[in-house]
Amino acid sequence: MIQRWKPNVTVAAVIERDGRFLLVEERTSDGIRFNQPAGHLEAGESLPAAASREALEETAHPFEPQYLIGIYRWPRPQGDVTYLRFAFGGTAGELQPGRQLDAGILRTVWMTLDELKATRERHRNPLILQCVEDYLAGRRYGLELLRHYE
Repeated sequence: MIQRWKPNVTVAAVIERDGRFLLVEERTSDGIRFNQPAGHLEAGESLPAAASREALEETAHPFEPQYLIGIYRWPRPQGDVTYLRFAFGGTAGELQPGRQLDAGILRTVWMTLDELKATRERHRNPLILQCVEDYLAGRRYGLELLRHYE
C-alpha cells in the first residue's frame, strides 16, 4: 500500500499598523516563541475565514483578510511535519477588551521590522520574517485566486 503524504495547512494574518506588526508570544514545545496570529485550517472552513478566526482567537482583534501575501511550504527541521501556510494581509479592528486569548498565547505584541529581525532566534519558524518582508515588498494577490467549494 502506498502511503500518501499530506502537509499541515495553516493560515496566518500579517497585521500592520503604523510600521508595527501584530505578533503573539506563545508557549510551544520548543519554548516561548513569537508568531503571527496563525493556526490550522478546520474542516469545512475557507482559508480567509480561518485567518479571521485565528486572528480573533489569538489576539482579540477582529481581522478581515483583504488579500493573499503568499503561500509558503516549510518542512520542520525535525522532518516530522511539513506546513503549507497561506498568509493574508488585511484590516484589523480594535481590541475587544476582556476577550480570552487561546490557550498557550501569553500576550500580543506590536513589533517593528527591526525588532522582528532582532528577535529572529525566538520566532516559531522562519516564515514569520519572510511573510513580513513579502508584505513590505508589496506582494498582494486577490482573494478571488482562492476557490472554496462545499
